[in-house]
Amino acid sequence: MGKSYGFIEITGVTAAIDALDLMCKTANVELVTWERKMGGRLVTMIVQGSVADVTQAVETVVSQAIKKPVAYTVIASPHEETIRMVNLSANRLLR
Repeated sequence: MGKSYGFIEITGVTAAIDALDLMCKTANVELVTWERKMGGRLVTMIVQGSVADVTQAVETVVSQAIKKPVAYTVIASPHEETIRMVNLSANRLLR
């Protein structure tokens, strides 16, 4: 099983942290990066793991999070340009 990304876009930092906690407790996924837009009103959490784990984590958030995600997706075997874009985001956190 290859690497897969899960994206959850949700309203509010508290809801995003809750979503991340749910994902990590539900499946073997790890946070890659996160983005805050519109003054933190929209938060995108990106996790990675196997396709099965990421799918389970995303589905759990959709059904159990304190707020319904605005958008979500699972990308199995991401293209190298997608990986590059996620890595650019992750590298901003390290500075």
